[in-house]
Amino acid sequence: MPRVANEIVERRPEEIMAACKKLYRKKKLREISIKDISSETSLSRPAIYNYFDTKEEIFLAILSEEYSLWNQALEKILGAQEVLDLPAFAHALASTLGERELLLKILCMNLYEIEENSSLERLTDFKKQYGRSIDLITACLERFFPSLSEDERLSFILEFYPFMYGLYPYAHPTEKQRTAMKNAGVKTPVFSLCDVAERCILNLLYIERRLP
Repeated sequence: MPRVANEIVERRPEEIMAACKKLYRKKKLREISIKDISSETSLSRPAIYNYFDTKEEIFLAILSEEYSLWNQALEKILGAQEVLDLPAFAHALASTLGERELLLKILCMNLYEIEENSSLERLTDFKKQYGRSIDLITACLERFFPSLSEDERLSFILEFYPFMYGLYPYAHPTEKQRTAMKNAGVKTPVFSLCDVAERCILNLLYIERRLP
């Protein structure tokens, strides 16, 4: 019985995070309360505070999980046996982002608020996952494009990450945004996350770095 009870306790953070993911599909972060989260779990409101001090810390845990999954995908690219040319690398990297829509949505919508309302300890743990992603992308650039200088690799990181934070709205405009653009006479071609990310990566590495 104690072992079973311990397993339940260990799974509760995952249960809380799953509830937040479900709510986040229908509501904005500011609209989600601990009461809402409790109603989607087997835990009471006070019990949730045994695991997370704020709802933002729950979303920070989700973000850390998303970065961990992204890092695993980046490790697969880095560990590939074949040498990737620029189009193949751009497609591979863009595809990893296409699988992480939740990551991109949180980065775009709520990152600053989440970080400001989380403890330094939890934020530091998250930044380790974030830093790991930078290390992995840098390692990919070193392996597949050895002609790039250290400064050029750094420039790619400094340009790619801010772009990544704004990627989600381009692929997922709201109905209100679509209507406003239509009323304003602005053409709005529809691109997937992968399409937009792939074009950006190609531009950053080809046009600006003049890779062959």
